[in-house]
Amino acid sequence: MFKHMAFSPNITLKEGDKAPAFTAQTSGGGKVSLNEFLGRHVVLFFYPKDDTPGCTKEACAFRDEHAQFEEADAVVLGVSCDSVAKHDKFISKFDLPFLLLSDEDQTIVNAYGSWGPKKFMGKEYEGIHRISFLIDPQGKIQKIWPKVKPEEHAAEVLAVIQG
Repeated sequence: MFKHMAFSPNITLKEGDKAPAFTAQTSGGGKVSLNEFLGRHVVLFFYPKDDTPGCTKEACAFRDEHAQFEEADAVVLGVSCDSVAKHDKFISKFDLPFLLLSDEDQTIVNAYGSWGPKKFMGKEYEGIHRISFLIDPQGKIQKIWPKVKPEEHAAEVLAVIQG
């Protein structure tokens, strides 16, 4: 838990805002744009780093609920600043069935306000905050989760999509 507000994400987006457009490199060597998913719910989950304890728990929770997201016609996209090569290893190691977006230049994390000052083990640094956005089929932000519990989060998002 952060002791000062200075160590929090820089989210300026609000529920109901149009989701910032992006195009990104994906795991598997492809490219994807947000507008490709108009007409479907999009879960955009930002996470700090591939193959670290909390990020693995969160990604595996989305993996375990993936069939239900597909049944609800929802797309799950994970975003971090890791390279495509690191994403591919992470996907392979944990059999993740969704795309991971590589945001090495921090365009997406900045557009969504998930980049900001952090503190871990007494060290202060800039990094990705674990935040998720649910984008509705019209491309608007339906819900924002500014603080996420990795193990429980996928079920929480699915419950909102399923109404």
